[in-house]
Amino acid sequence: MALEVGIVGLPGAGKTTLFNVLTGIYPKDEGEIRFEGQALRNPTPDRIARLGIARTFQNIRLFANLSALENVMIGRHVRTRAGVFGAILRGPGTRAEERAIEKRAHELLQYVGIGKRGDELAKHLSYGDQRRLEIARALATEPRLLALDEPAAGMNATEKVELRTLLESIRKDGVTILIIEHDVRLVMGLCDRVLVLDYGRNIAEGLPKAIQRDPRVIEAYLGTAHGTPAPE
Repeated sequence: MALEVGIVGLPGAGKTTLFNVLTGIYPKDEGEIRFEGQALRNPTPDRIARLGIARTFQNIRLFANLSALENVMIGRHVRTRAGVFGAILRGPGTRAEERAIEKRAHELLQYVGIGKRGDELAKHLSYGDQRRLEIARALATEPRLLALDEPAAGMNATEKVELRTLLESIRKDGVTILIIEHDVRLVMGLCDRVLVLDYGRNIAEGLPKAIQRDPRVIEAYLGTAHGTPAPE
């Protein structure tokens, strides 16, 4: 069953570092990472993507001078079969695969709510639409685990509501979501479970309501006065 799991913590708690280790950008110092029962030994970003883990970044990383459609198509290439020779020779199989990639990219743009903006350069999209585009590109890899690093950063209240609806749809379609987010209300209202980091340590993990009332969380992260639970 697909879940939504939130990771919260103060700046410097190790949230993005955890994502970087999970996705093969940073090597781990110790311990073990397991995905669907399989130990990930010396993972690299390309292998992680092929295994079914995709991510977005805290700072948007799009190909600014390519169209929204082209950005998603690039993400889709992790699942292609043509290879270098196929790309050079451009046989019938390669051309058919390219058409399928373009079709799927259009579908994903529509899925995230920017279907009419496929021909626009990524740099010309609004901030919220660039966030959606990053999610579409990640979904193009056919992930079973989608790791989102502060997807609501910089969004207004309306955009956050739309983002929540999108993430709920992604989960319903069978993709587990792991989300780093500073918007505590969004995390507590969206996630099935919440994990709290404090300087690289997991200090609490559980249901959102229990996390809100955990004295370690109140002291280390939420910072509410006199042990009062954070707003729900």
